[in-house]
Amino acid sequence: MTEVIGGDRADARRNRAKMLSAAGDAFAEQGLDVPLVEIARRAGLGAGTVYRHFPTKQALLEAVFTQHLDELIASGERRAAQSAATEAFFGFLLDVVEKSKRREHLCDVVAADASWPRPMLTASVLRFRQVLTALLHAAQRAGSVRADIGPDDVVALTVGCVSMLASRRDRAAGHRLVQLTLDSLRPSAVVTEGQYFRDSPDIRRDTVTFCAECKAPLMVRPTGRPVRYCGAACRQRARRRRLAS
Repeated sequence: MTEVIGGDRADARRNRAKMLSAAGDAFAEQGLDVPLVEIARRAGLGAGTVYRHFPTKQALLEAVFTQHLDELIASGERRAAQSAATEAFFGFLLDVVEKSKRREHLCDVVAADASWPRPMLTASVLRFRQVLTALLHAAQRAGSVRADIGPDDVVALTVGCVSMLASRRDRAAGHRLVQLTLDSLRPSAVVTEGQYFRDSPDIRRDTVTFCAECKAPLMVRPTGRPVRYCGAACRQRARRRRLAS
């Protein structure tokens, strides 16, 4: 009797794994409207088996998304244990982007439905944040990530990278954009401060102007001659251009 029960449990685990795999592929290919009977067909199981495990579409969505997060968590923990801090952090972010590019529909439903996340998903979300934060802080201590970056910044950038990669047919071009975006987290990255974007309506034109050569922001001096260039290099380039003309 024990062996039969054990066999039943093993079959149930295998069936559940088939359902989650089939559901993940179906949602990625056809969106969230795909019926449970189609998922059952893809998994090679009867519809009744699917309904016994997941009585509602929302329950199945939660399980698929939880499994996805758990896989990312395992990836982050492996990298933390086996790699240096910098390699572990950026490698983890690339894992998240690459493995999430076909899960946009799931992200949308979780973000849009106020009843999410449920208890099972809540635990995975919390653990994911813990792993991400630990990797981020380790990379910051190693000096490879800007000190003013927080976990929320990383999550926002990563979500943007997922969208960029998913929308690009040219895989190489998509990965290049992702790499450029993630490189902005490094200390050497030069990021324009929000109040100095050229087209921002918040710029105070009486206190900020721009280099006549490279368009970098310049602070207007209260006294003396107006500043036209950000430095000697731009001043010399402008002079050579005048002489050439």
